[in-house]
Amino acid sequence: MDGVWPWVTLCLLGAYHGLNPGMGWLFAVGLGLQEGSRGAVRRALVPIAVGHELSVAVVVVVLGGALAAGPAAAVRTVGAVVLVGFGALKLLRPRHPRWVGFRVDRRQLTAWSFLMSSAHGAGLMLLPVLLGLPALAGGAADAPEHELLALGAGGVSLWWGAAAVVVHSTAMLAVMGVVAVIVYEKVGLGVLRRAWVNMDLVWAATLVVAGVFTLFT
Repeated sequence: MDGVWPWVTLCLLGAYHGLNPGMGWLFAVGLGLQEGSRGAVRRALVPIAVGHELSVAVVVVVLGGALAAGPAAAVRTVGAVVLVGFGALKLLRPRHPRWVGFRVDRRQLTAWSFLMSSAHGAGLMLLPVLLGLPALAGGAADAPEHELLALGAGGVSLWWGAAAVVVHSTAMLAVMGVVAVIVYEKVGLGVLRRAWVNMDLVWAATLVVAGVFTLFT
């Protein structure tokens, strides 16, 4: 990928993650209904987004370490296999992290979001985009010492990785916030019964497609 398209794709994937009730807006709406307050919905959004961001950041760091240690082609192949395998596992055995209830503070809500995003492979889904981020001229070997994280075929700096995480998570937070407020104030949770889409199935299929895309691009 070149130019602006990786960033557009990161935003679109962030929006897709924000639309998924399992990524947090359903929990935020539940907290709001329990407390009878729209403020409770809004207060839940940032911790959820931070947990999601941390989960994606872990993938960015691991990918950077892998690319610094081995050939990009091998990392791409392994990443594709992991994506397809993880997606297939989610298709066969869709499971969600268990939580004790809605009595949570900000730290617990962040931890829940981190676990949920990690269990769904939210960061893994970004692999094709991360591998397509623009590279530093000369590659990782010529990068300054403070640029410790290498990403992409030629070695993208730590700042590219951090920017990717922030752009993706900001888009996710924006869409999640809009959906949560609309559902809480206008629609209600009954919409999940009236217009239900099996997001687990769609999510798992998307992981598989991302893996295939990673392998053949």
